[in-house]
Amino acid sequence: MKRKALFVYNPRSGEMPVGDLLDEITELYQQKGYSLTLHRRTFAEEAGHPLDVLDNSWDHILFAGGDGSVNYIINELKSRGTDVPLAILPAGTANDFANALGMPTNILDGVKAILDGEERSVDIGKVNGTYFANVFSCGRFTDISQKTPTVMKNTLGKLAYYINGIGELPKFHKMGLKVTTDGGDFEGNALIMFVFNGQTAGTLPLAYLSDIEDGLLDLMILKGDTPLDTVRTAMSYLPHKYKNKTYPPGIVHI
Repeated sequence: MKRKALFVYNPRSGEMPVGDLLDEITELYQQKGYSLTLHRRTFAEEAGHPLDVLDNSWDHILFAGGDGSVNYIINELKSRGTDVPLAILPAGTANDFANALGMPTNILDGVKAILDGEERSVDIGKVNGTYFANVFSCGRFTDISQKTPTVMKNTLGKLAYYINGIGELPKFHKMGLKVTTDGGDFEGNALIMFVFNGQTAGTLPLAYLSDIEDGLLDLMILKGDTPLDTVRTAMSYLPHKYKNKTYPPGIVHI
């Protein structure tokens, strides 16, 4: 019996519109003996409309989109109890989770890697009933991707996040934070808290000791004791002086 796959794609996501490559992608799948069914999804415009095409009848689901869209389809799959392999093409702006999976940045190379690859089981996180693939965050700077206009992201790519983020710096405020975990606790002032599954946020390698296959999530807290301490922490953090060893003072890692 011929194998069949469902291709869900966001035509407006990222710097390289995947809609321009549909014929090439379909050809690659046909060469491997697949029947490929296409489902176009813009997500923002179709919010609230469930993806009824997601079920257990497919050999796997091919998905092209950015990190926000990845979270969306994972939640759609989990809400239906759909237990089908999900293959992710990096068709967004930052593509943090696809990078954590080791996907090639070129779309067609990614398709070839999927068709020649093997299934892997990786971790996902869950907060307040909602699943996330790469990172959960709270505090200032965490809504930069939502505040960055789509046109700006598609024109400037990853640089758009950094430009928009600079504009948020004067608005930084401390938050009182209390965290209790099996691995350790924290109570005090913080500017940002991240819960990482992958290693990057907006392509910045912030959780460089994290692993999507270790059965753990990495909690990162940027303490907010004083503005000067915060600046010192950021300056020591960004050059990655501590990479592969530990995290700099001012960063709580659990």
